[in-house]
Amino acid sequence: MSINQNQRHLTMVTLHALTCEHFPNPLGIDTPQPRLSWQLQSDRRGARQSAYLVQVTSNGATLWDSEKVSSAQSLHIPYAGPALQPGQRCAWRVRVWDENDEPSAWSTTASWEMGLLDPANWQADWITPDWDEDTTQPQPAPMLRTEFMLDGEIAEARLYATSLGLYELHLNGHRVGDGQLTPGWTSYQQRVQYQTYDVTHLLQAGDNALGALLGDGWYRGYLGFQNQRNLYGDQLALLCQLTVTYRNGRTQTITSNDAWKATTGPLRMTDLYWGEEYDARLEKPGLAIAGYDDRDWAGARVLDHAKSIVVAQRGPFVKRQEELRPQRIFQSPKGETILDFGQNMV
Repeated sequence: MSINQNQRHLTMVTLHALTCEHFPNPLGIDTPQPRLSWQLQSDRRGARQSAYLVQVTSNGATLWDSEKVSSAQSLHIPYAGPALQPGQRCAWRVRVWDENDEPSAWSTTASWEMGLLDPANWQADWITPDWDEDTTQPQPAPMLRTEFMLDGEIAEARLYATSLGLYELHLNGHRVGDGQLTPGWTSYQQRVQYQTYDVTHLLQAGDNALGALLGDGWYRGYLGFQNQRNLYGDQLALLCQLTVTYRNGRTQTITSNDAWKATTGPLRMTDLYWGEEYDARLEKPGLAIAGYDDRDWAGARVLDHAKSIVVAQRGPFVKRQEELRPQRIFQSPKGETILDFGQNMV
């Protein structure tokens, strides 16, 4: 190899940090023309992009080849191939040309997966516990569950979920995802975000169980400086849809509907500002495991609420970052137990 060839090899532009709609390899994209971005890396000062070429495939077939585009743009390049379908998975790669019109190697392959793109894609119903509540006061957190049978070898599964209020899902005894305070705070009359989860590893052939816990959150909890509740609504509800794809290509869909069962459990109050009241005597261990006895649970009913406002999540999950332990535990003169965490934390 000549000195010039060796120098070119050492200083060529490489590509990394490929994202679709700001995320690496995201699930549940509902933008019809997802935007693709990448970053350049080089040990040569002043290296820059003068052109790019993007290729997108699905199931091994080419969907879009941008061909060589003379542009320094590496952010928000819109996909410009055929219309994408709900749940469609796409792989993509990019190469660029530098300021000397020298091509880079292809990037590593990245991916994205479409979510539910239209209200008609939601086969699920909004459901709420079938009982009366005094929503002027904090209420116990509802728990919902269902069971279902899977009768084949599972290839992959996606769970799409959202709620009016906060939700937490458990599938076959395992927590779904590690996000907190889902589906997040939005102007709920205009927009409610749904989340997409890969739950392939949580399912099994045979009997399965799915459970949900709901909380007031921003939707109907205390909010603002006037001690107000129910600013967005007074009925908590769940909307979730599980799509299972078998090895033979067949699909099965499990949805939230009025066949679900509902009860309350240990969370007697859950509020972002007032805190929570937890009674461990009322725990329901195993509610998200098939065969759980829910005969004394109430039913669920369908809530007439729009699906047209349901959109895919646009930002990252809120996640647990740190766990604090009390520095001191003591009794007050009134006999109350006080936990001192040694810092201002809420």
